[in-house]
Amino acid sequence: MSLAAPVAQDVADMLAGWLPTQRWFAGKDRPVDGVRLLSDTPLPIEQPRVHHLVVGVDQGGQHTPYQVPLSLHEHPQERLEHVRVGELWEPGDASPHHVYDALHDKDATAVLLTALAAKADIESLRFHVEEGARLPLGQPSIVLTVEQSNTSLVYGEAALLKVFRRLAAGVNPDIEVHDALTRARSPYVAALLGWIDGSWTDQDTGRPVSGSLAMLQRFLRTATDGWALATTSVRDLYAEADLHADEVGGDFAGEARRLGAATAQVHAVMRRTLPHAQLGPAELSRLATGMRQRLDAAAELVPDLRPYAAGLGTAYDGVAELDRPVPGQRVHGDLHLGQVVRTVLGWRLLDFEGEPEKPLAERVVLDSPLRDVAGMLRSFDYAAHSLLVTDHPDDPQIAYRASEWAERNRAAFCAGYASVAARDPREEALLLRAYETDKAVYETVYEWRNRPGWLGIPLAALDRLAA
Repeated sequence: MSLAAPVAQDVADMLAGWLPTQRWFAGKDRPVDGVRLLSDTPLPIEQPRVHHLVVGVDQGGQHTPYQVPLSLHEHPQERLEHVRVGELWEPGDASPHHVYDALHDKDATAVLLTALAAKADIESLRFHVEEGARLPLGQPSIVLTVEQSNTSLVYGEAALLKVFRRLAAGVNPDIEVHDALTRARSPYVAALLGWIDGSWTDQDTGRPVSGSLAMLQRFLRTATDGWALATTSVRDLYAEADLHADEVGGDFAGEARRLGAATAQVHAVMRRTLPHAQLGPAELSRLATGMRQRLDAAAELVPDLRPYAAGLGTAYDGVAELDRPVPGQRVHGDLHLGQVVRTVLGWRLLDFEGEPEKPLAERVVLDSPLRDVAGMLRSFDYAAHSLLVTDHPDDPQIAYRASEWAERNRAAFCAGYASVAARDPREEALLLRAYETDKAVYETVYEWRNRPGWLGIPLAALDRLAA
């Protein structure tokens, strides 16, 4: 039974104070004006009671739906105290229910796995299983603690359930792309096992909408984060300051080349299994206009960027003036070293959501694969120079080694990509420069807002790109 109207309002008021304290909540920079329940689906479990909620958060007139499953216990649960939401009184209760984030409650999350295996329909929720997938029924769940915009649970050591917290109507690109790559048997992703859809009331129109809630995929048990591997290589180089990048035992170039080849393989399968088209003059003009608008907005915000703006704009002018079509397809959209992992069997690409801050319609627009290449090239630059900023400021010899490491691995990645794609991304110098510039402009705004001490990393890149 859904929560009664007065109780539902109490839950909404409780969540208005709790949501801004969660790391996955995207609106921390603005006050919460109100919360409204957009759907309430009780799950089939007696103790604890579990309500799957989609709530609409009002911030300055903007309405954003979030997924917030809650578990209601008759007695306090010490093991869940770190995700306590509050206390809830219902009519006739002699004592309150103790309310917790259900994604951290093993009893509650077991129901999700059971419903997936049954391909159940539970009121507003629909559960799907990929053909031939085997689910780890009976395995307990644990929430991963990495910082992210979603919540990920691992069942045993077999499957990972990624629960989308901030919702949008439509199919999440992460599910769509993983479904296509899994059906094509691509070895470069964690296979999709199943997914959950749901429906809720749109807060702006009052009409029902539906969208993706979660995806279950194989857990990569032996995986090591690409950023961690790359920065370990950089640290080894800095410890041997008199050696070149290719002379150090932790040289990363071989892995960078294999990562480039894996990226090209994934792009090829995406082009074969998902929509693709040629980007003509109209599409390229819109692409250049968007890049120019982001540059203008960034220059208005970040004074240090303004001296480079005119030179950077020439990269976008070149895109707008291209007199030939450019192959367009679905791409990763936010590719960097933190979005890839190395397993004992090779590299795997993760998180095909695109940039979460962009509307869903923008994240599925056809684009050049060079956007992903540029993102990874910028990530190599960051891996080299982040340790320079934190550990070796004002050391010219280490600074030279940082640039040398970055260029060596950027070149290796492109060579690996070319070994599969039969064309080196660097041959598309005009487009690649534009995409790199667009990414570095984004980085400049991010660092200006969040890590001013790192601002020099993207600014150094923009100085090079503006020349």
